[in-house]
Amino acid sequence: MDLIIVESPTKAKTISQFLGENFKIASSNGHIRDLPKGKMGIDIENDFQPHYVIPTKKRKIVTQLKKLAKQAEKIILATDEDREGESIAWHLKEILKQTGEKKFERITFHEITPLAIKNALKNPRDIDINLVHSQQARRILDRLFGYELSPILWKKVANRLSAGRVQSPALRLIVEREKQRKAFKPEEYWTITTFFQTKPVLKAELKKINNKPIKKPGLSKKEAEEIIKELENNKFVITDIKEQIVKRQPKAPFITSSLEIEANKKLNFSANKTMRIAQKLYEGIEIKKGVLLGLISYIRTDSFYLNEEFLKNAEDFIKKNFGEKYSKKRQYKTKNRLAQQAHEAIRPTNLNYPPEKIKDKLTKDEYNLYKLIWERTLASQMAEAEIKVKKISIQTQDNKYTFRTQAQDIVFPGFLIISSEKKDIPLLPENLEKNQELKLKKIEPTQHFTQPPPRYNDASLIKELESLGIGRPSTYGPIIKTLEQRNYIQRKNNYFLPQEIGEKVNEILVKHFPDFVDYSFTAELEKKLDNIAEKKQTWVEVVREFYENFKQTLEKEKEKIANYKEKPKILDEKCPLCQSNLTIKTSRFGKFIACSNFPSCKYTRPIETFGPCPRCKKGLIVKKRNKRGKEFYACSLWPECDYITKEPPSQNKKN
Repeated sequence: MDLIIVESPTKAKTISQFLGENFKIASSNGHIRDLPKGKMGIDIENDFQPHYVIPTKKRKIVTQLKKLAKQAEKIILATDEDREGESIAWHLKEILKQTGEKKFERITFHEITPLAIKNALKNPRDIDINLVHSQQARRILDRLFGYELSPILWKKVANRLSAGRVQSPALRLIVEREKQRKAFKPEEYWTITTFFQTKPVLKAELKKINNKPIKKPGLSKKEAEEIIKELENNKFVITDIKEQIVKRQPKAPFITSSLEIEANKKLNFSANKTMRIAQKLYEGIEIKKGVLLGLISYIRTDSFYLNEEFLKNAEDFIKKNFGEKYSKKRQYKTKNRLAQQAHEAIRPTNLNYPPEKIKDKLTKDEYNLYKLIWERTLASQMAEAEIKVKKISIQTQDNKYTFRTQAQDIVFPGFLIISSEKKDIPLLPENLEKNQELKLKKIEPTQHFTQPPPRYNDASLIKELESLGIGRPSTYGPIIKTLEQRNYIQRKNNYFLPQEIGEKVNEILVKHFPDFVDYSFTAELEKKLDNIAEKKQTWVEVVREFYENFKQTLEKEKEKIANYKEKPKILDEKCPLCQSNLTIKTSRFGKFIACSNFPSCKYTRPIETFGPCPRCKKGLIVKKRNKRGKEFYACSLWPECDYITKEPPSQNKKN
């Protein structure tokens, strides 16, 4: 019997369908070893050697894997094909080789389908120790940064705070954007739009006065009112029509970052939600009763590459369903210099399962994300759309005011035949000619205000991090999730708003450790991790260079950091449990109310409350969050009172 080990139980279940009785498929449930909790776990004096331990919650799994390994003739490590997966495979081998002399093989695959698994088994390889060293270096760097710096934050800001090597530059982006917004002073301006009696109605915006462009941002209210008076008694003539056919290219298939960005824009998914659903689609969906199939290829990738077999299948599918002229085979180049080679773009595993065909097998969210991936991938292999663009200039009879408009009409839809983008193209008014006089329907002045730069959301933050060279496909979602869990940021209408505690942490980091939250420094460190993977640098060399500079800065700056902690404020209110005075304290989750008799009395509640508890009449209803981040409302005297509700009570909110 050969033992195949993967990370996920679902992945194991899917693969087990494709192989015979000679194989036993088991799951490690992710990493089975890690650095210890509660201490550094790195021997700095001995070339930063890590001390790996088996976490308590993984001991049972390790025992089961060892038992299976003893029975196996060969152990096949089939973890994901990225650095994290390579590291998991290496840790598994280190643990399981203790069970005796065993033959180990490493296999990888881009998709979980019968053919992909069987091909992988025919082409095993050794563990790539350079990828393992790269992942190990990242883990050690993060541990050194966090464990050395976090205690300073506990002392100067609040208990149990954490500093993250990659999260900190992301926090800096969010905080600095908020500062820009607060410093921004809006400026009023006006635009003028004319509507003409054509079918459909043609509208054009005032662009020039006396052949000079209107100064930005636009007209003053007084200027707009004076111009409208002149326009009302004027005639309008088309002075120029320029027409051309432009070709609109389809976008490249999805990589991790572009999928997270597009799902945020189109589906309002957070990065973590996108990856959670994509993971299910990758590991296996029950298409037929008892039959699981991976619907998409591997989801953590920064390569646009599509294999030749898929390209041929896509070509055949497009010709059969849309016609030969709609097909155009393409291979997209990966622009990111840090992209990991040999990966594929995120694509469907089988084009014979279009979204509509299996809609009843998917949840609403799974269907929407799969549809996004299926359409984007297929469109990438289709012909360009041909669009007739007509640019029209309209002037008043006295030639003083020039209006411009642009309209489009699809000549040949190409890839737009399956893309939702076709809805964005406006209709073209018919029978327009040069020197044609237009009848005015109405004039519409519009008031505007210059807008501050928008707050970051999942899409814009990931795009910015990617452009700066910070992070990797597997890290964008966790970066955001970590900042939210630490309460450094919160979501407000799907945008990130820095919290007071996050602003304090960022201020300390930027003021005292500027090099280590510098965007180019963080990107350069990513490049060095790539160098380790490519055997251009050693992991010890990279870690030592970072740590020596970091430690020197730490020793120099730690005594200079001001105290940001706030003293507890005593309230004129008694604790409902022990009748001591209540106080306002500050933690990493912000301000909260607590008993002054702590730790003898552990009563706490948020500052924001929603009236008395309808069950016990003693406690107050407070807002809480479960592990998944969903809000609920409960009695502040829990567990003495276990009242819980999904909706806030009807009582007025109190502060």
